[in-house]
Amino acid sequence: MSTRLNVMYQKKPCYDIIFSEDFGELLDELAPLSIENRKVCIITDSHVSSLYGDEVMELLKGKCRKHVLFSFPAGEENKTLDTVKEIYTFLIREGFDRKDLLIALGGGVVGDIAGYTAATYLRGVDFVQIPTTLLAQADSGIGGKTGVDFDGFKNMVGAFYMPKLVYMNVGTLKTLDDRQYFSGFAEIMKHGLIKSGPFYEWLLDNMYEINDRETETLLEMVQGSCMVKKLVVEKDPGEQGERALLNFGHTIGHAIEKYKNFSLTHGECVALGAVAAAFISWKHEWLSMEEYYEIRDMFVPFNLPISIEDIDPEEILKLTKSDKKMEDGQIKFVLLKKVGKAVIDKTVTDQDILNALSEIHYVEEND
Repeated sequence: MSTRLNVMYQKKPCYDIIFSEDFGELLDELAPLSIENRKVCIITDSHVSSLYGDEVMELLKGKCRKHVLFSFPAGEENKTLDTVKEIYTFLIREGFDRKDLLIALGGGVVGDIAGYTAATYLRGVDFVQIPTTLLAQADSGIGGKTGVDFDGFKNMVGAFYMPKLVYMNVGTLKTLDDRQYFSGFAEIMKHGLIKSGPFYEWLLDNMYEINDRETETLLEMVQGSCMVKKLVVEKDPGEQGERALLNFGHTIGHAIEKYKNFSLTHGECVALGAVAAAFISWKHEWLSMEEYYEIRDMFVPFNLPISIEDIDPEEILKLTKSDKKMEDGQIKFVLLKKVGKAVIDKTVTDQDILNALSEIHYVEEND
């Protein structure tokens, strides 16, 4: 039996997030969108297509005017305007008009690309998110942010565009490899750290069940994470203020991600960035030393890194300067006053960042 959250936009109901353990209720949830009168295009990648493409296509069979699937090669390197152009061409050839529907079936890359395509094709068509990774279910699949990378810079081109529905099947999380699963967990940990101390404690108390991917625990975990994000994005859908709290760990994390040429997962980089941000919070005398070390060490049981080898802190500092969250030449850095309470701080200096990078930089000592 599914549960749901309703997300508001400008104080009005906007879309539901459905939490289910399979695809069994997908058609019922799509029914209010009158898909029987619309053409539907599933946008996915080569990896997810092989896992769930046939299943979702079969569900749609005979339920809509026409249903087609567009698959592009999996990987962050394909999150570009070139891929969006290919989708435009496909939709035009298939005769899609403004009344038709796009479905994003996949992880964060798929959701961002499909959402941006929906926002811009014919000046906007409806779309549905079906996030299949923990990273997408916890973060990118909700909130209406869409976009693509540009010349190696993450999400430099994009739009705020709300889906009509988000359907989360936590059963898909059981097909993720361990690295991708725990990569998504970094965003869930982030939500507890910035906004909900009780949720953070729940995560720690349910460590073994989370590691074992028990279905009921997955449902509760994803819903708890989405509740935090829902509360933030409803207050600030256009990221003019409080929504920037969701960038905790991302300023340094994104810089590391680019420096390492995306050889680390997004979540691994967010974990490193979160440790660095918690370190700065300690040095600003907001967190105690004990709180900092607990936050740092709690990433370890979830297979997330807290240190990194082979980095050049000066180069990573330079990369933080190209972060799209810069404002008047100053980084809006997200720090922690305490577990469950994040703040936006504009006083973080270059030396603060270098000190934090030194903290997470593992240098092997010579014997």
